[in-house]
This record gives sequence, structure tokens and C-alpha cells, in this order.
Amino acid sequence: MTTLATPTSFRRRPLAALAKAEFVQFRRNKTLVYMATLFPIGIPLALYLIAIRNQSPTASTAAVTFETLALAALLFVQYYSVLSMVTTRRSEGVLKRLRTGEAADWQIQLAPAIPGALVTLSCTAVVVAVVYGTGAPAPVNPIAIALALIGGVVVFSLLALATSAVTKNAEAAQITSLPVMTVAMVGLASIRKVLPDRLSEPADWTPFAAVSDLISLGASGKPATAAASDVALDFAGTFAELGRPFATLAIWTVLALALTRKSFRWDDRG
Repeated sequence: MTTLATPTSFRRRPLAALAKAEFVQFRRNKTLVYMATLFPIGIPLALYLIAIRNQSPTASTAAVTFETLALAALLFVQYYSVLSMVTTRRSEGVLKRLRTGEAADWQIQLAPAIPGALVTLSCTAVVVAVVYGTGAPAPVNPIAIALALIGGVVVFSLLALATSAVTKNAEAAQITSLPVMTVAMVGLASIRKVLPDRLSEPADWTPFAAVSDLISLGASGKPATAAASDVALDFAGTFAELGRPFATLAIWTVLALALTRKSFRWDDRG
């Protein structure tokens, strides 16, 4: 006797098929594969190994390493890959054709983000294994680190979809991606620490600043811009400091989602 598929499984099937197809295309793109391995793994670990060459690894060293990992993964893997793939699919007419099938619009938009998210997870696992395998202190709050990466993936995927509306082709993505990348770079702890007060406050509300603070709180028990002499918080104490960065990610998620819904283009002629 044939068993009919449930509505839930029917809805999930297009997303799984689309995600699999996007992953195959991602793997075939040598540039994306190169960026997805060298930048998120090679750069953070190289800086980490240099930092611990003459001293034992510290929680602060681990936090900086994970911040570098997040910046590379969210910008060069998640954001740029989604922007490039969506723009290419639109130029080729693929997005328009997919809308005539059984996949919902949100599934078509979500699928290009899945390969980058999986690669980001894999890169994180490698870097975490090396950092803590070489004796770095255990993270104070792993939940904060997980929230940072998950929230960052969501925000930068939505920003990529929004940016695709003003990106004519994959080559143009090198230019149209610069504003988002610049704003993200401003959120680095090392940059925020040297900014004048009138600029550091707005910088604290940028999306990557929120990711940076969550990672630092999770790895070291301190906000990313805290002084070296500041006392590290314990597991319970860090939750009191998660409000602002978490709210920042939530605000950027809502803004990016609203911008995507308003401006996303399915066809170059539409």
C-alpha cells in the first residue's frame, strides 16, 4: 500500500533538493572553495600559532582567534557566496524558473545560504579543535559563541539577499559588497578600541560588533572592547551582558529581512 507524504515532508523536500544543488555548485566553484578554506581556517590559526609561540594560550587569545574566524567566515564564505550565487542564478533566469515549481519563495532564497552555513560550521569545528587542543582555557559560555555564529549567519545571509538587488552580475558583487564589508570591519574589537567616542558608540551597534562581543563574552567572559585589567565574568554573569549584542543582531535581522522583502529581484528584467 502506498503511503502518502505528509504536508510537512512535502514542504521540506524542495528545500533539501535546492540546498543539495547549491552545495554541488558551491563545491564546483574553485574561488569560493579557496576562500572558504584559506580565509576562515588558515588566517585565524596562523595568527593564533604566532601569538602562542612564546607564551601559553589565554582566553583572550582564543577570543581574538574566534573573532577572526567569524569575520572571515561570515564575510567571505556566508555573505559573499550567497550574494554571488543569488546574483548568478538571477542573471541565468534560474530564480524565475524555480518560482514556477513547488518550492516556496523563502525556500529558494534560503537554499543558497545553506552551503556557507555548513562550511562555517566545519571551519569552526577545526579552529575550536586546534585552539582548545593546544591548551587554551575552556570557554566561559559556549552558548554565547553559538548565538554569535548562528545570528551572524542569519544576518549576513539576509544582507547578501538585500545587496543582490543592486548587483547586476557576479563581477559587480566585488563592488556592491564593499559597504557591508566596510561596516563589518568597523565592528572589529581592535578598530572599535581606537575610534573616538563619537564614532565608537555607533560602531558598537554594527552587526559584526554584536558578533564580536558575543564571541568574546563566550570565550573569555569579557566584552570585546574590555580592558585587559577588567575582571572576567563567570558563566551566569555573562548572561547579563548578552542583552545589547543580542538586541543588535535582532534589529539588524529585522532591517535586513524588511529590505530583502521590499527590494529582492527575481528577474533582471523585473
